[in-house]
Amino acid sequence: MSGAGRRGAWVAAAVVAAALLLVPVFEPEKFTLQFMTRVMVMGLFAMGLDFALGCGGLVSFGHAMFFGTAGYALALMAPGGEGASFWLSLPLAMGVSALLALAVGALALRTGGVYFIMITLAFAQMLYFLVHDTRFAGGSDGLYIYTRPDATLGGFKPFDLDNVQHLYYVVLGCLAAGFALLAWLKATAFGRVIEAIRVNEERMHSLGYAVFRHKLACFTLSGALAGAAGYLGAVQFGVVNADMLGWQMSGTAMMMVILGGMGTLWGAALGAAAMLGAELGFQSLPVLHFAGHDVELGKHWLLWMGVCIVGVALYLPQGLAGLLSRRPRTEPADD
Repeated sequence: MSGAGRRGAWVAAAVVAAALLLVPVFEPEKFTLQFMTRVMVMGLFAMGLDFALGCGGLVSFGHAMFFGTAGYALALMAPGGEGASFWLSLPLAMGVSALLALAVGALALRTGGVYFIMITLAFAQMLYFLVHDTRFAGGSDGLYIYTRPDATLGGFKPFDLDNVQHLYYVVLGCLAAGFALLAWLKATAFGRVIEAIRVNEERMHSLGYAVFRHKLACFTLSGALAGAAGYLGAVQFGVVNADMLGWQMSGTAMMMVILGGMGTLWGAALGAAAMLGAELGFQSLPVLHFAGHDVELGKHWLLWMGVCIVGVALYLPQGLAGLLSRRPRTEPADD
């Protein structure tokens, strides 16, 4: 990226950050803040998946298992009406998801291609049915988190997660921290090796790099960030259920990454915002009166979402990030 392009990217990032910081000031309504909080939670989830998918070339179709596992970990750490400590429960939930990703990756990464996809999906589905059919996990109804985590530290409480605005800023901070961590990792030697493995794994292996360990570290970190998103999602909605572990959730996150643009990190967050915004818009479509019949456009919002996704796949192969970063074509000089 040229110096001007890098400066433009920093300016754009500063504008977006300022806009997000000011959302609670100009749009203090509870619905708006809850919707934007959900967008950022899914943006963090999509960014974590993008690090494995777009940067490492690891097509995981079971990433929701790490997302949901962290939510269940929080619910089990706060039984009844007790509230867990935020400063302990967040790293513990992320650690559980990271350990699960380490175990699954240690097995799945011994394969590749479609076999890796199927193994990650199989593990996610096994965990889904384990949670769905067991009483300790609440079965199909899931578990309720009656009291949100307590942020008190040394007698001082910097924020209250029961406050919608406070929760918004906490999620925004986690999103920014996740993006900064992944952007830094991409710029390090580790990140460059990961991307080189994605491009030509055999060559990197012949050069003496520990390909398996690099891919396993990438997958484990991606699972930990998915766990952070699942934890924050559980805090926001106060309930966890088996659907958080299902393949539909994994597919939704993958579509967000593809829609935003794989390998860009910020594109994944943009894809989450675009997809959830389009979902809300399509669900709000009016009822049309045609030939004596009522046509409920909003009722068929999944149809319109499908049309949009197909259109992006056909005409925007690099996603929305590729569209925004596309340079205008310069005309050749006349002779």
